[in-house]
Amino acid sequence: MAETRLKKKPYERELFRLQTELVVLQEWVRSTGARVVVVFEGRDAAGKGGAIKRVTEHLSPRVARITALPAPTERQRTQWYFQRYIEHLPAAGEIVLFDRSWYNRAGVERVMGFCTPDEYHRFLHQCPIFERGLAEEGIHLLKYWFSVSLEEQERRFRARRDDPMRRWKLSPMDLESITRWEDYSRAKDEMFVHTDIPEARWHVVESDDKRSARINMISHLLSAIPYEEIPTTPIEFPERPRSRGYQRPPRDEQHYVPDVAAGLGKQS
Repeated sequence: MAETRLKKKPYERELFRLQTELVVLQEWVRSTGARVVVVFEGRDAAGKGGAIKRVTEHLSPRVARITALPAPTERQRTQWYFQRYIEHLPAAGEIVLFDRSWYNRAGVERVMGFCTPDEYHRFLHQCPIFERGLAEEGIHLLKYWFSVSLEEQERRFRARRDDPMRRWKLSPMDLESITRWEDYSRAKDEMFVHTDIPEARWHVVESDDKRSARINMISHLLSAIPYEEIPTTPIEFPERPRSRGYQRPPRDEQHYVPDVAAGLGKQS
């Protein structure tokens, strides 16, 4: 666990500044037709979801979208492994954030035995080729590994268990990962050896302190893409035309939701 955690006020101040810059990046992507892929990987409860939420909080879902694929269908299991991910890659003017990605094969599938040794080794061979192809195509590919300590991960698991609003985030696979800590460590180390290539480096985010992790990750993302501010045209509102006699239908002819909020205002 981090000895000193980033305090709330400086965190919120810097996060606001960075999110403002993310909007500038978004407009550059949209205007220039750039394509951006951001891969978020790491151990369970390492803070990937929270970081993704802060990245996209003020962005347009038409430009920046989150891809979190479920387990493959029987048909997808017979496809080339990368095939179902390819259809989610960005077109011009889009940013795609993968909440876990094709690296499932090098992580959970490897550790839990969901793929064969041949499938695993084929992935390690093909993944750098696949990612070099993305880079050659002009796609900006960034890969982040969120690193959390064993003690902090367990603390977060217990917090999820005790919070009815977040208990759904604690899956049987999360619990299984507690007993397979070293197996996941070895899998991650081997994955880095084969896939940390010059065209698509792995960037490790220390995430015992979630606030610091978010600030550091977003700062790096902004520094890694050569965007620039796009000049904007001043927005002028048109004059509202004169009324042409429109009359709203009687309110009692429409169905309104109950005004629950009005009752809250009367409570002490």
